[in-house]
Amino acid sequence: MPPFQEIDIHKVKEMVDLQSANIVDIRDPGSYSSGHIPTAVPVSDANVKEFTENTNKETPLVVCCYHGISSQGAAAYFANQGFKEVYSMTGGFEAWRGIYPAE
Repeated sequence: MPPFQEIDIHKVKEMVDLQSANIVDIRDPGSYSSGHIPTAVPVSDANVKEFTENTNKETPLVVCCYHGISSQGAAAYFANQGFKEVYSMTGGFEAWRGIYPAE
């Protein structure tokens, strides 16, 4: 069993609305700048160490990528870094922007 769970965009929307999770976007900076989930923070190789060290590991963490594939590996990584409740968003940002607004 993987150290993370899959989560659909509707549950992520609830978490965003309730501000009950940290959302990380692992897409490239240009894609993030073009649109992202409200409250999502861009995380890359350049800032992952700082993010991991400075983020509350007790708060649920949702990882978003383009289509929900790359986020699985990143979610496993964050779980192995001590985050207690980690999710990979099914369908990625492409699924999100088909239904919900982006920033």
